Amino acid sequence: MLAEIAHTGRHFMNGDEACAEGAIAAGCRFFGGYPITPSTEIAEHLARRLPEVDGVFVQMEDELASMAVILGASAGGARAMTATSGPGFSLMLENIGLGIMLELPCVVINVQRGSPSTGLPTMPGQSDVMQARWGSHGDYESVAFAPWSPQEMFDLTIHCFNVADRFRIPVFLLADEVVGHMVERVVIPPAGEIEWWERKHAQVKPGEEFKPFLIEDADLIPPIVHAGEGYHIHYTGLTHDARGYPDMTASTHHELVTRLIEKVRVNREQIIRTEGYDLEDADVLVIAYGCTARSARHAVRAARQEGIRAGLLRLISIWPFAEEQIVSLANQTRSVIVAEMNLGQISREVERCIHRPVRGVFHAGGAMIPPEPILQAIREESA
Repeated sequence: MLAEIAHTGRHFMNGDEACAEGAIAAGCRFFGGYPITPSTEIAEHLARRLPEVDGVFVQMEDELASMAVILGASAGGARAMTATSGPGFSLMLENIGLGIMLELPCVVINVQRGSPSTGLPTMPGQSDVMQARWGSHGDYESVAFAPWSPQEMFDLTIHCFNVADRFRIPVFLLADEVVGHMVERVVIPPAGEIEWWERKHAQVKPGEEFKPFLIEDADLIPPIVHAGEGYHIHYTGLTHDARGYPDMTASTHHELVTRLIEKVRVNREQIIRTEGYDLEDADVLVIAYGCTARSARHAVRAARQEGIRAGLLRLISIWPFAEEQIVSLANQTRSVIVAEMNLGQISREVERCIHRPVRGVFHAGGAMIPPEPILQAIREESA
């Protein structure tokens, strides 16, 4: 199915274009979105590419409708996505909560920019990471990844679709303007090498008794059926029972919401991704993600040349949080530095985990954090 649509080979493209090609390679056949800088190139690219692969591109009237329409496409069996930036992401959050409640897999790309409000439309930021975790109301778990290169924009977009389908959850790709507009080499592998995780489909035949939210497996993920396949299914944002029908009891609500959280927590080892550099003997631990991790890696290398034993933990997945690994590394190091293009968001999460203060290298956005302030922090923490 993917052989004729993957542009196999080496290309020079920006991160937004790589994301769009990753979506095509992943089997995405529906995009509903509203253009917003700095993610617009994703929509532009897919507007051209999706019709070439018998897909559907719809420019919606706003971001509320964009999120709603990809949930409908997912319910019909399509791999579906949208792309936005901070202001649009804010508008999507109500329907993101609906997607979590309905357990409909989809992918939301947020190419972050300087915030809040309209902020800096053409300049980078990383200030939506906590919004991705807590932005919609209620208790739930989020799944979010942060690429640091155009190649990872391609690779992680594919991975987002796989994770969404396996765990029946909306998945976020938290890119930033630097990575979205950066042009680098992107290698698109042959279609046969692209990983594909199937949705867990119901084993009963259409017409047989079927409870769409009945849990029978230890992974806490119900099997899915799609509109048009002949099954009777009811979707509602209300608290619902195994049949999908509203059940206004506290016990059912507690059971349902607990399961929605636990299905991510019990499978967290399949979701969490990190990458380490020079961690084996590190005295100073640097934690970073997205484009900031590129500067952090440069700073760690420079510190090593000065004889300072520094190491970098790059968070590829932001949510669920790599708590166990961070605690383990912090227990082996003297100091912890968190570099991020906001005024301290993931740093607070790190402090919550390790129960001690961390050194922050922050910038509110608008410009990528260069290696120099990270290197200076490493020097001071190692003194």
